[in-house]
Amino acid sequence: MQLFLQNLVNALQWGSFYALIALGYSMVYGILMLFNFAHGDIFMVGAYIGFGVATALLAIISTSAWAAAAPGWLVLVLTIIISMFLTSFVGMIVERVGYRPLREAPRASAAITGLMIGIILETGNLALLGARRIRFPSLIESTTYNLGGVYITNKKIMIVLVSLALMIALHQFIKRTKWGMAMRAMAFDYVVVPLMGVSINTIAALTFAIGSALAAAAGILFGVAYPVLDPYMGIVFGWKAFVAAILGGRGSVLGATLAGFLLGFIEIFVAMIFPSTLRDFIAYSIILLILVFRPHGFFGEPYSARLRL
Repeated sequence: MQLFLQNLVNALQWGSFYALIALGYSMVYGILMLFNFAHGDIFMVGAYIGFGVATALLAIISTSAWAAAAPGWLVLVLTIIISMFLTSFVGMIVERVGYRPLREAPRASAAITGLMIGIILETGNLALLGARRIRFPSLIESTTYNLGGVYITNKKIMIVLVSLALMIALHQFIKRTKWGMAMRAMAFDYVVVPLMGVSINTIAALTFAIGSALAAAAGILFGVAYPVLDPYMGIVFGWKAFVAAILGGRGSVLGATLAGFLLGFIEIFVAMIFPSTLRDFIAYSIILLILVFRPHGFFGEPYSARLRL
């Protein structure tokens, strides 16, 4: 039981990363019916922007009179907020330059463009910072709690709580705000809603901005948990989060969240029972089996696949 609970805690943390990234995939696909295959690399860019922001904040604080009194939690919160804000602009630039000119083009063209944008982001990172891995600054001191033989760190608790808070905030934004209503309407009927005076360019930019901000938060939280950043770290996370977005269902915030956590749970518990080399094989076989019986995902609707053909 202790081993089960320990891995449950690890799965919650691992699933938080997948869920936050999957939300960006799901929103873009739900509203614009395209797959932003550069989203995993935006996760990487957000992590590196977080590294730069955290390093700058620590340098500023170290030269101030109240350096000893500045808590690491404050630096972390500021890093997350500023990095989410900056990365949202990266997402809007990607939408404006890469996807908007191809909005009426075949979906394959947009998919290939996403792959090329991802390569550009990776190459740009390599050109600016080089190929070496960098260590994310230690913003908060790690504390371990022993709860009945289950070891939980304050970082794991923080990562899960912050991730859940961001997911709830996104859900409330979509359900209760005017912009959220416009996004839901655009996802329901891509053709009619612009005729009602809703700017598709504005909604598209907003969607990319929110998705990129959430990916940046995931990147910073990953840096806190596993403080080694790599220019190619977004590739694997991006593809796995894409699978979670498909499993959750088109445009469903709840579905992407549940599927992201489910993927994290499957990977952790499969690695607990079987050799780690079989982790991806068994995990994605399970997901394939789920999609056989739920081809539209957990909360996808059959009509959405025919809406824009």
